[in-house]
Amino acid sequence: MIPYEPPKPAEFIPVVDLQGSFSPDIADRQAVAQEIHKAARDTGFLYISNHGIPDAVLDRHLALAREFFALPYDEKIKIDGTGGYGIRGYETMGAQVLDSGAPSDLKEAFQMGVEIDRDHPWFDIAGQEVFNRWPARPEGFQTHFEDYASRMMDLGRHMMRMLALSLDLDEGYFDEGMAQPSMTSRLIHYPPQPEGAQANQIGAGAHTDWGTLTFLLQDDVGGLEVENAAGEWIAAPPIPGTFVVNLGDMIPVLTNGLYHSNMHRVKNVSVGRDRYSAPTFIDPGYTYVAECVPTCYPETGEPLFPPVTVIEHTSQKYYESYGGADDSK
Repeated sequence: MIPYEPPKPAEFIPVVDLQGSFSPDIADRQAVAQEIHKAARDTGFLYISNHGIPDAVLDRHLALAREFFALPYDEKIKIDGTGGYGIRGYETMGAQVLDSGAPSDLKEAFQMGVEIDRDHPWFDIAGQEVFNRWPARPEGFQTHFEDYASRMMDLGRHMMRMLALSLDLDEGYFDEGMAQPSMTSRLIHYPPQPEGAQANQIGAGAHTDWGTLTFLLQDDVGGLEVENAAGEWIAAPPIPGTFVVNLGDMIPVLTNGLYHSNMHRVKNVSVGRDRYSAPTFIDPGYTYVAECVPTCYPETGEPLFPPVTVIEHTSQKYYESYGGADDSK
């Protein structure tokens, strides 16, 4: 069993170079896994560099975000995705409340995810078909986004193998759950903080992420803050060519609290510039049961968290965040 170590109050978010994680040499992969272990134990946040996705793809993704959100409201709302099951498409300003009890978040978004037709193995769980809604503009939006999402799922599978190695598990421990992962990818636009905003109304209120892994691509404006083990807010500023990776609420379930899902928030710190970001959420498939892994199982008693399926967990989180929407993340 991996001994429990209390988190250390981090002063910054570490950068983990993934280059060695693609090496055929297990010692190289273990060295990277050890760096992931330290970050997961202390903050649940890290940057990853040399992740294998070209800078040109990342730049194009953020460029398309700027082009899409610059469209007239009447055009964006044609693909309104805020009603009913399976939030796909455009999310209007203020539709989400991430900090329970706080005012609505000052952001608008576009969201796509895994599609479910009648032949999909998750159809009976979903209860209906779920399809993405794509805008007519910008040109090439759907083609690029589908390619980006495919790359992100591959990266998610790779990171779950590294996470397994960081927990002294076989690298393939999570492979079955990740064979057909659950994935949601978003574009988010944060306008400058308005003078008339309510108290505690910011771009994204303080929250933890719901699932397993989040990969955040952010522009150069900044504004992401992470709460460390001492309860202090530390900045996660943009670093070109990297993703910010954070662990969601299912990771403590898997690790019996050894790894952390930390609070974070977004404030657009620029007075005159809009902020754009692109988070992608990767989880095992709907029916995967998240439960304590063998290397984290307590020597006496039961784990801190009961087993839960991905769909049960994320459906409840959607309900809380959107005030009645019922969907996986």
